[in-house]
Amino acid sequence: MAGSAIAPPLLHLRDVTKSFGPVAAVRGVSLPLYPGEAHALVGENGAGKSTLVKMLAGVHRPDAGHVELDGRPVALADPAAARAAGIAVIHQEPTLFPDLTVAENIFMGRQPTGRLGRIDRAAMEGAAARLFARLGVALDPGRQARGLSIADQQLTEIAKALSVDARVFVMDEPTAALSGIEAERLFSVTRGLCERGAAVLFISHRFEEVFALCRRVTVLRDGRLVSTGLVADVTVDTVVRRMVGREVSALYPREPGAGAARGEVVLDVRGLGRRGVFEDISFTVRAGEIVALAGLVGAGRSEVVRAVFGVDRHDAGEVRVRGRRLPPGSPAAAVAAGLALVPEDRRRQGLVMELSVQRNAALTRLRHLARLGLLSARRERRFAAEWAGRLRVRHGGLGDPVGTLSGGNQQKLVLAKWLATGPRVLIVDEPTRGIDVGSKAEVHRIISRLAAEGLAVLMVSSELPEVLGMADRVLVMREGRITAELPRAEATEESVMFAATGQREVRA
Repeated sequence: MAGSAIAPPLLHLRDVTKSFGPVAAVRGVSLPLYPGEAHALVGENGAGKSTLVKMLAGVHRPDAGHVELDGRPVALADPAAARAAGIAVIHQEPTLFPDLTVAENIFMGRQPTGRLGRIDRAAMEGAAARLFARLGVALDPGRQARGLSIADQQLTEIAKALSVDARVFVMDEPTAALSGIEAERLFSVTRGLCERGAAVLFISHRFEEVFALCRRVTVLRDGRLVSTGLVADVTVDTVVRRMVGREVSALYPREPGAGAARGEVVLDVRGLGRRGVFEDISFTVRAGEIVALAGLVGAGRSEVVRAVFGVDRHDAGEVRVRGRRLPPGSPAAAVAAGLALVPEDRRRQGLVMELSVQRNAALTRLRHLARLGLLSARRERRFAAEWAGRLRVRHGGLGDPVGTLSGGNQQKLVLAKWLATGPRVLIVDEPTRGIDVGSKAEVHRIISRLAAEGLAVLMVSSELPEVLGMADRVLVMREGRITAELPRAEATEESVMFAATGQREVRA
């Protein structure tokens, strides 16, 4: 990434501290952002990253310390002041006005006007088109924002920031909901911003992105600054140790007995097909075994597990659990047979964000917790407390909205909800997407322990280290077909990627 340490910081957080009641969220942190550079900010959930972002956005004011812009102290009293100072925050899921056009969202409150004070739509769309040209992307300024992909919504927010001459861009987990192609397009845009002299603060749990995009990396732990330095001077292992105090190998714990003595075939998928999506999918999963479905985005992995669970119907083949054939398109039958599905999108498909921690934990067992058709709050609370304790779900209170939990604790709650059904087969789709490295290790430990106890696990993951670290067998998919089946001893990053891209045939 272009940039020079000789130039003074464009923006500098100096010894900032922020507390909420007795809890110190950030303690004496200094962070310089240089022009022309992307600077990574990493740390576990609760390390203080979000608080720093909110201070830059003008949502929170530091209790001590200050922010400097161009070498001079600046008061970011509110979001309007932050925007006026040239600071733009690009969130993981932007909030655009869905019924307005892309151009209208960019120039909201600042629309160019013509005669009689009417909005000049041609001028507005022309200005938006020029902004997208600067970013090197093709996006129709006249299309309605409703239906835009997350990636295009983020680009709209970046164009809006450019329209007010923003010079500091804070990107908070921007790729968590993006495909690989969308993420690379965002990286290209980010590099272009840096080439024009902007400073970028990039927050991500994905180390490959940090090392590919950023020149510097700052590590936080428990609200304190652990280190700031050049990415070229550290390794992934170094960063992980600084974040959580343990080696990378500790991210993929293997419980004694996991995968070692595989039992009977529990899940048997034969010739499964769905026209235009996937075809001739056949595999088995045994008790005590972790089988991973790997492949590039769009290969059909999530579609296969959704069909296995009955969320989507298949039009060929069959699914058997312990020898019994499941009717297609029936999640209720799948659950009754002992299947559980932890979906890819926990916020939209795994949890009801408006409900409490307690109610979400009990959702799969409400009928069993009721007496004479009435749900007992006491029984529900006791049940939720038991499962939250088993999976070490950290929460302020069982009655709190589930949205108050960190991403890792939300994921553990989804796991708890399904494990409460007593499944024989656990299907997990992207089990650690968007959660911090410490929570990843906890989720991996839970999955490994379950396999050691005899549960059959089918896992979909886009993270190759996770696939290689956790799976006893790897099934590689490409364009809706299984192209390779690799035992743990033969699965490497190279063999999986060759099979996923069709460069050569790989056989177990």
